[in-house]
Amino acid sequence: MKRLVLLALLAFAACGGSDDPEPTEAPGTTVSGVSLQEVGSFDSPVFLTSPPDDERLFIVEQNGTIRILDGEQTIEQPFLDISDRIEAGGEQGLLGLAFPPDYADSGRFYVYYTAEDGANTVAEYRRAEDNRADPDSERILIAQEDSEPNHNGGMITFGPDGKLYIGMGDGGGGGDQHGEIGNAQALDTILGKILRIDPAADRGRPYTIPDDNPFVGREGVRGEIYAYGLRNPWRFSFDRSTGDLTIGDVGQNAVEEISFVRSDEAAGANFGWRVFEGSSRYTEGEEAEGAIEPAIDESHDDGNCSITGGYVVRDPKLASYSGRYLYGDLCRAPLRLAELPEGEPRDSGLEVQSLSSFGEDAQGRIYALSLDGPVYRLVER
Repeated sequence: MKRLVLLALLAFAACGGSDDPEPTEAPGTTVSGVSLQEVGSFDSPVFLTSPPDDERLFIVEQNGTIRILDGEQTIEQPFLDISDRIEAGGEQGLLGLAFPPDYADSGRFYVYYTAEDGANTVAEYRRAEDNRADPDSERILIAQEDSEPNHNGGMITFGPDGKLYIGMGDGGGGGDQHGEIGNAQALDTILGKILRIDPAADRGRPYTIPDDNPFVGREGVRGEIYAYGLRNPWRFSFDRSTGDLTIGDVGQNAVEEISFVRSDEAAGANFGWRVFEGSSRYTEGEEAEGAIEPAIDESHDDGNCSITGGYVVRDPKLASYSGRYLYGDLCRAPLRLAELPEGEPRDSGLEVQSLSSFGEDAQGRIYALSLDGPVYRLVER
């Protein structure tokens, strides 16, 4: 049984985000002139992002709140509080946040959470004023039934094409024991997939399926599917310079996986689960057509347990990391760097305990989040 994060086993000891500490450097976190600077502390933070052309940081707390860090000040009132409608704990909770390119004008934004009935839910909300959203403005786009509490995915982001991409886990349990071939390889379910949609309603459906999605028009296949063969794509990202897609897919019991695909090869990609766990065969007697081998395998023998996908660094102020992919693992403090798709990973020299996620702001600056509370910005010394 795997866990987004052994969240239930870790003490939720994070401080509230209302205090405004001066940025400080985490001890022992310097390599190639880069260090970690603490910008705030929050209650079980699991994601960070910014609206386009906005200098504020929006921090997602697993218990159902989103807080704004404006400069060095955390605004006391949450931007959004939906803690009364979610199931939080373990791998469940408020897990993702995405702002569309037109957020400044439309005021619409999107969240991913596990509902009280366990459904993996993607919903639209509206801004009420600059620093506050209207919790009563909810419009549900997707409510995917999920009978098990783990492998919920949770990443949502707008891609370079302006479409909304959604990461769905395989439905939970161990070994993807759902149906004859598991959910991840089955194209009649959205579980175990990355989805691509336009959030605008269309002919009675709460969202639009783009005509150029790879499986549109195939009988018995969900047209929302963009890529498949995933176990629990907790975090994925698009390179802001090239559009290439990189996925951190949480493994079963032996291997954690970083998958990479060029922007022009991502549509319809099969990443191999449950036939493969990382580069190793997991299920005998089954095939995963055209399965893409991982760019990086991280073994549990080395202390890994739950991979956290990050970002290709494009912050011009981090020249020594430029073009390298930054990622980590919940159970290992060292953050890792690799030149994708073939570069050998190495420890960056930076460490974050209980790493829950990475984040990227509108300026391309990179952040690392600890489930214990601190949020760090990567800075040049």
